[in-house]
Amino acid sequence: MRQLYSADYVYAGNGFQPQSALLVENGIIRDVGGREDLLRQNPDAEHVRWEGKAIVPGTVNAHNHSFQSLLRGIAIDKPFLEWRDQALYRYTPLLDEEAIYTGALLAFGEMLRYGVTTVSDFFYVHNGGTAYDEAVIQAAKDLGIRLVFARTMYDWSGAPMAYRETVDQATDRTRSLAKKYQGNPMITVHPAPHSPHAASSEMIQAGHRLALELDTPFHIHVAEEMFEVEETLRDYGLRPIHYLDSLGVLDERMIAIHLVWLDETEIELIGRRQGSLAYCPSSNMFLADGITRIPDLVKAGVKVALGTDGACSNNRTSVFEEMRMCALLQKVSRLDGTCITAGQVYRMGTSNAGEMLRMPIGSLEPGKHADFVSLDLHDLSLAPRNELFANMVYAMQPGAVSHTVVGGRIVYEQGRIQTVSEFTIGKRVEQLFDNWSKLL
Repeated sequence: MRQLYSADYVYAGNGFQPQSALLVENGIIRDVGGREDLLRQNPDAEHVRWEGKAIVPGTVNAHNHSFQSLLRGIAIDKPFLEWRDQALYRYTPLLDEEAIYTGALLAFGEMLRYGVTTVSDFFYVHNGGTAYDEAVIQAAKDLGIRLVFARTMYDWSGAPMAYRETVDQATDRTRSLAKKYQGNPMITVHPAPHSPHAASSEMIQAGHRLALELDTPFHIHVAEEMFEVEETLRDYGLRPIHYLDSLGVLDERMIAIHLVWLDETEIELIGRRQGSLAYCPSSNMFLADGITRIPDLVKAGVKVALGTDGACSNNRTSVFEEMRMCALLQKVSRLDGTCITAGQVYRMGTSNAGEMLRMPIGSLEPGKHADFVSLDLHDLSLAPRNELFANMVYAMQPGAVSHTVVGGRIVYEQGRIQTVSEFTIGKRVEQLFDNWSKLL
């Protein structure tokens, strides 16, 4: 089936084009252009006309932990290690397949409301197999969001048993899952050794080897907290980026998360090795981690995308929100209102992430996945309309998102998720906490 989605404006190229449309076939954008021209050229296409709307690329959440949406509001206003122990470690023993599935429904469903069309879920509660992994994947399938499943490889003895695997177990299970979904446009599996803190050097190298074998990126938390830098200095005599380089894993496949505590030599090196960053400004602020030096990393050649991180360390799941937070945090930290622009942070939430994840997403071009969002031009947060781009990045509220389309399929429309009832998701969360209250 061919469909023509038209609106008052379409964000194509580097700006909003008036009275434009997208031609979509089999979940792929086939053409972008003026509405009347495309209607004339494709008289048989179903015409979906959105009056008073602007069509923009769907946003890409480059880093999330879906199960943590269940723990939102727990252990707030705590130092990092207290937050980790009181929220993550305390509740981990209660997590079963149903809880994992429910948490993913909550996280991904909320993201669809906010215009996220692809999410990279860094998932580490494996519980000795892949059944929990499959629960996350099933939630993504049921909702209709595009999923990069960053399967965590984790062997630190101080973590809950549900997180831990041997190097061989982590490698075999991640490989098996990746091969199962190979070629599936909606589900992609990447290796994700957790961090220099929580994955041994052997585990990190195994994750990198597997990324080479599967021809994918790999994900790893790096230098989120100062104590992690102190640990690598103590144990290896090297700062985190130099340590990873010594293992032979610092290259164009590495998607590092956070990169808060880097020195000049590390910034230069990761740029030279063509590494990437999934930056989570709201989470870094919430946990008082520090401020990643985004302008310096960009200048060094590091590609930057945006993530929300888990909802118990943010506590929101909107990439449009992260665009604003990224820009404001960098400007105030450097006392320089010009150090980063609306255009830069917008690309971080869209096309940069697509390039980093090696997926045809993040922009509205022929050949890309038909993942896009419509914005209500009558929403007051987008006024005045003559500054539409700036207002989308710096002013827009979530209620301005009126439709979310993934693979040419409308999955969210005018306040309602179209695939899984929000009432059902809410009731599942409620029931889960009713059960947990009897156990805690």
